[in-house]
Amino acid sequence: MPPRTAKRRLGDVLLEQELVTQEQLDECVAVQRQTGHSLAHILVEKGYLGEEDLVITLSEQLGIPHIRVMNYTIPKEVLQEVPQSLARQYFILPVSVTGDVLTLAMADPLNIMALDDLRMLTSYEIEPVVAVESELVQAIEKNYGVGKQSQDLYHELVDEKQQEQGNLEVLEGADDIEDIATLEKEAEDAPVIRLANLVLINALEWGASDIHIEPFEKVVRIRYRVDGVLEEAKSPPKSVQSALVSRFKILSGLDIAEHRLPQDGRFRIRFKGREIDFRISILPCYYGEKVVMRILDKGNLTLDIEKLGFEKQPMEAFREALALPFGMILLTGPTGSGKTTTLYSALHKLNDSERNIITVEDPIEYELFGVNQVQTQASIGLTFAAGLRSILRQDPDVVMVGEIRDEETADIAVKAALTGHLVLSTLHTNDAASVFTRLVDMGLEPFLVQSSVAVAAAQRLVRRVCPECKETMRVPDEVLKRIQFKPDPDDPAPTFVRGRGCSKCKDTGYKGRAAVIEAMPNYPELQDLVLNRAPAQKLKAMAMRCGMKTLRQNALAKAAKGETTIEEVLRVTSMD
Repeated sequence: MPPRTAKRRLGDVLLEQELVTQEQLDECVAVQRQTGHSLAHILVEKGYLGEEDLVITLSEQLGIPHIRVMNYTIPKEVLQEVPQSLARQYFILPVSVTGDVLTLAMADPLNIMALDDLRMLTSYEIEPVVAVESELVQAIEKNYGVGKQSQDLYHELVDEKQQEQGNLEVLEGADDIEDIATLEKEAEDAPVIRLANLVLINALEWGASDIHIEPFEKVVRIRYRVDGVLEEAKSPPKSVQSALVSRFKILSGLDIAEHRLPQDGRFRIRFKGREIDFRISILPCYYGEKVVMRILDKGNLTLDIEKLGFEKQPMEAFREALALPFGMILLTGPTGSGKTTTLYSALHKLNDSERNIITVEDPIEYELFGVNQVQTQASIGLTFAAGLRSILRQDPDVVMVGEIRDEETADIAVKAALTGHLVLSTLHTNDAASVFTRLVDMGLEPFLVQSSVAVAAAQRLVRRVCPECKETMRVPDEVLKRIQFKPDPDDPAPTFVRGRGCSKCKDTGYKGRAAVIEAMPNYPELQDLVLNRAPAQKLKAMAMRCGMKTLRQNALAKAAKGETTIEEVLRVTSMD
């Protein structure tokens, strides 16, 4: 191992080569201290440095070779020299053993802690080689394999269950008889704990937003929602269904003896140095209980509204609304459309020492320092309406209501907006124009709605094209006309793309998601229409004449920039 490898820091090398600025490095070091992620990973993630540039620079400056780890077949006995947990923690992979030297592929060969740990653990001299981090992640999965780990674990569980049930006879209607002590014991068994942990780790490494565990007659299906689309994973044996569900109930503090009623809870884990919350919902179904877990990863939360990627018109509408001293900002969209992220980003922008900000939520998904957050509890009468009524006695400047569900909540929110408060909330409608008609349908007087709403917005998430397999494509003019695409005068040459599919995007052609939003300010031209209870279609048409860009138009603008595909635009938006 070259002696200088352990003496120099990655930041010093990159500064010497002028690949990053001191400001960029300081920013990423601050993020590293908060998250525990590697500096190299943060620099690449923020776009300050390309993976290939990083590898070539480290290789040249440190005098050590770089390799493409995906091309290597690594013997099992070499893999056994490095525990899987350390390989995942430090992004390292053992490549070969020659005498007393272990060749180790590393994303960051300047990671002294990793080198020291491996030297003490293995008693080998460590010879580092540099590899691209994203390729290392794939190679770790390929060689250590979540799939392989789960398969071995499933076999172990099946064997144990067969041994336990060898002298038992399954009776019809036996599902109605529950032995709580047995359930608790099974849920605390080491294989079941490892299986539950495996389900969670698998979801986090896939980048999933939700986990679905679904019971059927002969199988238990596990699916992860990745970039808005459900993907199926390897299923565990049906025989461990009850124990697995009980394990998640215990983690969430729920009643493991209750199988007839829905239950909701939450729990928190620490993964790779960051805390992640899981919101769990359990629903009784015909063949058992279905479990859905929403993953709330604070590390992936973008709290800068300027970085959400909104197009020019909706971004300006949001800026103007957030600058108002009072009024309502209402956001609509289906579950999982990014409404919560947008609302929290707006609160973050407003959050300063001069404002008193209070929220009432169900549930509190992310904790914001400086914001007073209230969790609703309907069982004791703390509903949105009751919480909002109490909040208004706390001298607030800004109020966020998680959701306006009924006339009482809507009425209090509107009156709060009319008496000097800035109110943020969500509704369930299909587009921005329907916000006005929905509030009137709830029983509010049109003049109150017209006077209180500052901006109504509708949001969706589209999948981004995978940058590794992106390719340009030509779209016929007749297709563009049919999908209502109109070129931007400032950018007359659109670049439409698609993803071929590769190993990094699991052959989907997509990697990550972006927000698409339409924002309808309360234009003066709309006011008479609202007062006369005009339908949403007329409101939308007038807003478009006033300059509003619709969801379809904003999504097509992203497609024309090469951020998403036309297929994605058609999937999440409707014709104007």
